[in-house]
Amino acid sequence: MAAVTEAEPRVSSKQSNNKKGKRKRTHIDPEIDRLDSLPWNSSISQDDPFSVIAGSHELEGGFLSLEEIDEGDYGLEIPGLDKKVKKERKNKSKKQKDSDVDVDADVDADGVEEEVEEEGINVEVKKKRKKRKKKKKAKESSKVDENTSVSNNKDDVEGESVDETEFYGWNELRLHPLLMKSIYRLGFKEPTPIQKACIPAAAHQGKDVVGAAETGSGKTLAFGLPILQRLLEEQDKASNMGDNVGEEAERFAPKGLLRALIITPTRELAIQVTDHFKEAAHGINIRVVSIVGGMSTEKQERLLKARPEIIVGTPGRLWELMSGGEKHLVELHSLSFFVLDEADRMIENGHFRELQSIIDMLPMASGSIGGQSQSSENCQTLSNMQIKKRQTFVFSATIALSADFRKKLKRGSLKSKQSMADGLNSIEMLSERAGMRANAAIIDLTNASILANKLEESFIECKEEDKDAYLYYILSVHGQGRTIVFCTSIAALRHTSALLRILGINVWTLHAQMQQRARLKAIDRFRSNEHAILVATDVAARGLDIPGVRTVVHYQLPHSAEVYVHRSGRTARACTDGCSIALISSNDTSKFASLCKSFSKESFQRFPLEESYMQEVMRRLSLARQIDKITRKDSQEKAKKTWFERNAESIELMVENDDSEEEIVNNHKQKRVTSMQLKNLQQELNTLLSRPLQPKMFSHRYLAGAGISPLLQHQFEELTRQKLDQGVNLGDNKRRKLVVIGQDCVEPLQALRSSGQEVRMDVKETAEKRRDLENLRRKRKGEKKRLRDQRRQQKKRLKEVDE
Repeated sequence: MAAVTEAEPRVSSKQSNNKKGKRKRTHIDPEIDRLDSLPWNSSISQDDPFSVIAGSHELEGGFLSLEEIDEGDYGLEIPGLDKKVKKERKNKSKKQKDSDVDVDADVDADGVEEEVEEEGINVEVKKKRKKRKKKKKAKESSKVDENTSVSNNKDDVEGESVDETEFYGWNELRLHPLLMKSIYRLGFKEPTPIQKACIPAAAHQGKDVVGAAETGSGKTLAFGLPILQRLLEEQDKASNMGDNVGEEAERFAPKGLLRALIITPTRELAIQVTDHFKEAAHGINIRVVSIVGGMSTEKQERLLKARPEIIVGTPGRLWELMSGGEKHLVELHSLSFFVLDEADRMIENGHFRELQSIIDMLPMASGSIGGQSQSSENCQTLSNMQIKKRQTFVFSATIALSADFRKKLKRGSLKSKQSMADGLNSIEMLSERAGMRANAAIIDLTNASILANKLEESFIECKEEDKDAYLYYILSVHGQGRTIVFCTSIAALRHTSALLRILGINVWTLHAQMQQRARLKAIDRFRSNEHAILVATDVAARGLDIPGVRTVVHYQLPHSAEVYVHRSGRTARACTDGCSIALISSNDTSKFASLCKSFSKESFQRFPLEESYMQEVMRRLSLARQIDKITRKDSQEKAKKTWFERNAESIELMVENDDSEEEIVNNHKQKRVTSMQLKNLQQELNTLLSRPLQPKMFSHRYLAGAGISPLLQHQFEELTRQKLDQGVNLGDNKRRKLVVIGQDCVEPLQALRSSGQEVRMDVKETAEKRRDLENLRRKRKGEKKRLRDQRRQQKKRLKEVDE
């Protein structure tokens, strides 16, 4: 009875507390009275008074007062109660329960202690259930919040700070919200014309695309955004299906499969396209990897083990890994996009045979068994509809298609076996072999000249041996902004770069025989300096998007008009202006005239030259050529010697010096003479380079003889500051501020606009001149042969007479 006597006062104390609580609530809100008037069932069993302590099975352990009811579970909303009040009451109820358990633990009656433990366990079970419910609700609410924030693009600081009216042009393209975030972040306020035309056809209509637009017009995003759009839509479908339907969700968004294969002609372009994709896919669970030559194959195989969805590569390394049995590259059954960037370079003679092999591995669009390649037979088979969904994109700045291209595509399905035997000799054949469908969207936004609208073209007529002098003049007098000098051969590149370095101009080189690390390093250094100079072959002519390139110099004219377009397209990109200068010798006039004819240009601008500076330029250049000749001869002798010694060591032979003492002494004397000559030439050149470039009429004695302009006065002041400064290093290769006296160092574009002269290019006249020159050469050769024959006959006659 002790337990009963102790329990009864405790019940009465709870009831009294409830009464006090009710009295207090009446002061808070009169709505509580209505809730009090509800027909509440008594939670205390009249038959079993011990159920208050131990709890009955019907109530699952204990009773519930009005304070402890979760109004969310019962569909009630008690007005006037703040969250703080609710927390205080929950804490009070917990304290009361803890005190009740403590009191019950002190009771020594039989069976009562066990019942109290059961009551505590039941309360804990209830708490766990409530926690689970709350977690589920929190997850659902967080998902809803994420979806709403993504749809409105205002879930982060970037989205809130963006003025969407500035990006109004992108709304018409109906891109995924995550892609719109990337566009906001990158600051692309308006889509370019090629993007406006390609994205709806490729992303929403699912068509194949053949796209042609001027250089720097945003072709990478024109095919990149539709790829990311489709992958994101598939991910959204899979997530909406839920976790219960796992297999069906994988059909919509398969994981770990190759979805897009993008092929580019050069390594630098492949790396650049990869970077653009990564920037556009920032914050999206889509992996992009570049596979190019010149890099470690082991590292690239490790990257492929992660099974990226998008691969950008060059044909050589891709085919090397494919033929080696790389699983991720061979499984092309899931490929949704096949892209050929700069496609016109792919079809040049002798290039990219591997591309033909890669295209042969693609599953045929018809889904026929005979047309399937060996690789696709080994892969998992998909339905014909999924194979037909593969889209083919062909892009370039120079694409020439025939009028009946669509008819050829329709016939292509019938003549696919016949075309297999033929090579890839045209873009039409390339597109047909890649599986392009007949309803492809053909988008050609190139103008009649194909070149960028804001590109200013010019030329300089000169002798072949004077090209170095005019190049040095352009880089020294007008050396503002980034400049790319294009050469056709690697030998010419090495010759010009060596001369420019001797003349104190720091240049970077880029050609196909360089290691990939050195190529990437040269591009990075060129990007980092605002006034950098890059001497490159046509490797740099394709797709490189380097901002701030102001001038392109054609040291040697390219072999085709397409290469000229891509070279000149390194400047005047993305609606900016730029200048191209072609150095034309007498041998290049007919080639240049044919270029003008292909671009339907009747006139060209002659680049303005100040002939008074050319004497000083020639003087410096002659010294540089002598230094280059000595150093090159020295390096060639060392290379031969080291080559001979290296090969002798490989076959374990002892090399003996058979030269006599006199020869050794003479060689030593000759080396001393050449070293002294080289030292004197370098000193003389350094003294010339330490002074700014001066015109022919400039006089050191009578500075004001021809009058002093404000520019000349400013330059004299700057020259005196440089002379007074003791930190000037004559051997430093860095370009100095003061380069020319009497002329301001301005960009070639500014000089061309201010004093350029229009010259009419008559193709017929130049062709006639070329023919006349060729006829003169032939006549001279004929006369030389006739004279030689006469001399030989006279010698024979004299010998016969002597005998």
